[in-house]
Amino acid sequence: MKKIVTVLLLTIAILTFAFSRPALAGDAIIGSKIFSANCAACHLGGNNVIIANKNLKKEALEKYGMNSLEAIINQVKKGKNAMPAFSGRLSDNQIEDVATYVLQQAEKGW
Repeated sequence: MKKIVTVLLLTIAILTFAFSRPALAGDAIIGSKIFSANCAACHLGGNNVIIANKNLKKEALEKYGMNSLEAIINQVKKGKNAMPAFSGRLSDNQIEDVATYVLQQAEKGW
């Protein structure tokens, strides 16, 4: 009986971790407000008014290797090409919130 309970609990634990999505680190609700105030001028609706094909849609994020929290955080902090760096303007927590929001919106299709 003890062996059956152990196997059952182990199976539940494995299935729980194997099929659950990892939680995003930031707060997407706060991130949406920060995005509206700092990013929407160029990225409204997940678009990009400067370089149209480098938008924030899921396909483009995947194509350009920007489909992880770490990659987006790095891009927002350091900037690149026409995108300015926000490390001096936004705190690390705010940048993490924006990155979380961007990934969440990309998953939803903006």
